[in-house]
Amino acid sequence: MEKELLIKIAYLIASVMFIIGIKMLGKTSTARQGNFVSAVAMLIAVLATLLDSQVLSFTEIFVTVLVGSAIGTVVAQRVEMTSMPEMVAIFNGFGGAASVLVATSEYWRMAHAAGYSMQVVVGVTIIISVIIGCVTLTGSLVAFGKLKGLINGRAIVFTGQHAVNAILFLAALALSVLVVLQPNVQIWMMGVLFIALLLGVLTVIPIGGADMPVVISLLNSYSGIAACATGFVLNNQVLIIAGALVGASGIILTQIMCKAMNRSLINVLLGGFGQTSAATSTEGGEEIVVKEVGVEETAMLFESASSVIIVPGYGMAVAQAQHIVRELTDLLEKQNISVKFAIHPVAGRMPGHMNVLLAEANIPYDKLIEMDQINDEFANTDIALIIGANDVVNPAARTNPSSPIYGMPVLNADKARTVIVCKRSMSAGYAGIENELFGYPNCLMLFGDAKSSMTKVVSELKELMPA
Repeated sequence: MEKELLIKIAYLIASVMFIIGIKMLGKTSTARQGNFVSAVAMLIAVLATLLDSQVLSFTEIFVTVLVGSAIGTVVAQRVEMTSMPEMVAIFNGFGGAASVLVATSEYWRMAHAAGYSMQVVVGVTIIISVIIGCVTLTGSLVAFGKLKGLINGRAIVFTGQHAVNAILFLAALALSVLVVLQPNVQIWMMGVLFIALLLGVLTVIPIGGADMPVVISLLNSYSGIAACATGFVLNNQVLIIAGALVGASGIILTQIMCKAMNRSLINVLLGGFGQTSAATSTEGGEEIVVKEVGVEETAMLFESASSVIIVPGYGMAVAQAQHIVRELTDLLEKQNISVKFAIHPVAGRMPGHMNVLLAEANIPYDKLIEMDQINDEFANTDIALIIGANDVVNPAARTNPSSPIYGMPVLNADKARTVIVCKRSMSAGYAGIENELFGYPNCLMLFGDAKSSMTKVVSELKELMPA
């Protein structure tokens, strides 16, 4: 009795800490502490569960924890910040896989019990856990492949794709009913597993790179829902609470991502955004003529500025330029030049990607300003420095009704007195369209690797500015 009470108290403490941790993750200034609080809560929940269940010996548990911790430590130390989206995607997949394995093993245990008749509630929770978990697993693997470049990052579509998905989903539902009615016939469960795994692949392949932040957020929500359903299967309260928190917060974040792109979730899942051709997106189809600027001219423009807004994008992450950008920020501020960072919700390849990247370079949180709060400031800013961003600063979203991104809220970088775009080439962004901004009269292109270009600019500034 004392053991049972102790476990319930541990579950209650862990649940409260999960809620506090997720609340703290909502602000950049407390995000790290929130992550730590949530990790401690998970440790408490795991220890309490191991104390409650006598599935394995403590020797086996210790060895398993040791091996898993070693793998996690090595991966955490080696992963680059540019690879964080891929890591998040694969973590989502692992969460889905865990739910599938637990729910399936519980089903197998019940199915082999003599004369067992599955209760409808139990059967439904097992099926929910299996289907959502399988979709999360294979969908996350496809997302990982797209982000890693192992699979074409553009939308992969074929005729009748939605009809095929609908048929497969209905087939999975039909087999699910048979699983509940005839739990001893294991072929039905095998069918559900196969179709659900296939659905995960078919659901994600038509989603292009432009929508990847939404996909990662949605898959994260799926993993939470699957875990919550698994909690009902095992009658584990802390798993239900933790899964519900992840599922709900993931859905909310997904909605925020969709709002930032002015698109509905159904439009993201069914629209195949990313398959647009790389043709010009300018109104009337005019060719974009750009004006190039050199490192010396760029440094001189910064020297004469009084305010700068930096717009980071995935190109900055690829070049690992966040640290030199921090040095540039410090150098400008020493000359009493105001520097702020404009953060678009879908910049990068996962929600909050730019915040995480800039935090690694110890850029103060109060300089990271969200789109809605900073958009009006561009008109009174001397220089808007765009580093590796593309679609999130494309004015076609406001001006060109024929553009695929028309209606998507973007940063008003084009309204600054001078716009400097640091970019490797004129290649299109995730949306596969050219950026009208590059041809604007106030826009200057600084071609080259972001880290190398910014390093040269900083060197020039040090010579121009007094110590």
